[in-house]
Amino acid sequence: MRRIDEITRDLDPPLAAVDLAAFDHNADDLVRRAAGYPIRIATKSVRCRELIRRALDKPGCAGLMCYTLAEALWLHAEGLGDDLLVAYPTADRAALRRLAADPAAAAAITIMVDSAEHLDLVDAALGPNRPPIRVCAEVDASWKPLPGVHLGTRRSPLHTRSQVRGFAEEVVRREGFRLVGLMAYEGQIAGLGDAPAGRPLRGAALRWIQRRSAAELAERRAAVVADVREVAELEFVNGGGTGSLERTAAEGVVSEIAAGSGLIGPTLFDAYRAFRPRPAALFALPVVHRPAKRIATVFGGGYIASGVAGADRVPVPHWPEGLALLGAEGAGEVQTPVTGAAARHLAIGDRVWFRHAKAGELAERFEHYHLVDTAASTVRQVPTYRGEGRSFG
Repeated sequence: MRRIDEITRDLDPPLAAVDLAAFDHNADDLVRRAAGYPIRIATKSVRCRELIRRALDKPGCAGLMCYTLAEALWLHAEGLGDDLLVAYPTADRAALRRLAADPAAAAAITIMVDSAEHLDLVDAALGPNRPPIRVCAEVDASWKPLPGVHLGTRRSPLHTRSQVRGFAEEVVRREGFRLVGLMAYEGQIAGLGDAPAGRPLRGAALRWIQRRSAAELAERRAAVVADVREVAELEFVNGGGTGSLERTAAEGVVSEIAAGSGLIGPTLFDAYRAFRPRPAALFALPVVHRPAKRIATVFGGGYIASGVAGADRVPVPHWPEGLALLGAEGAGEVQTPVTGAAARHLAIGDRVWFRHAKAGELAERFEHYHLVDTAASTVRQVPTYRGEGRSFG
């Protein structure tokens, strides 16, 4: 970390930096953990074209998982790929019209659907005379061990074999659509660290749930894929996430695995036993107050991550080592006090480096990332989505 601070010493904070050595290490580790299955890069966890391109250049990474259709259209137009999956259903009628009007984009981009209402919306936006729209059916990967118990994300209504097959048959019957893929995202496994710091009982409970959920999903996913292959010629079956690469690969049913956060290594991914990504993206804030000997206050910093509000969504002081937030104030919009022995040695204008809780959301705070090559002692500036005037959600 000291090298990154030294290499960027002439840059004024607030600033965000990406350690390229850590980013590349994380990409290589994702490929290793995927055990031969190609990794589809989840762009919402990166939100920087230069870094997306760098990840795609890694052998073992192929294709993009975008979070909106407008984003997929933009990345395709910018030449970042000809295999783009939109991870969430779209209600963007203007983007759908742009998709249908561009034969190259229509051949490269697949949209997500999980109900006849999605198909109806596309029909209403585009009419009957159009090129076939590529669609992927999302399967609910949550675990429902008892009636009324739902462990996982609230996404697709397609949970049972009969529901998935029935919907696949509906898509195939409808003119103007091609069913080319299936996706099931096991958020209760891929997105929840199984070893939360200081909470051993919660960790044990999570591991118990994840083992049983993974076993149920493996059996159900295999049956669903077999059923749908009787209805349509699938090009891909997507599953997994950064936190479940090994488990999903071991099923032997998917054809690819999605991942993105593991490239960045945010704090929410410190809580896994099987792997530990290196912190790749960090941000520096300047000290602007010295209210007490053991407290230094930096400018800004209230970059709270999305999700259920809690301590795990707050930025964490990373360097100098030994700093912590104040419990009574936390990370604020205009200032963030830090305390600890290291605070004694911080002067006005010094920098404190932080890590964000979630991967892609940091890019919404900064127009540029400073890419740091510690081996070559160089730094260069590249735009984030925000720096290119793009915001997709």
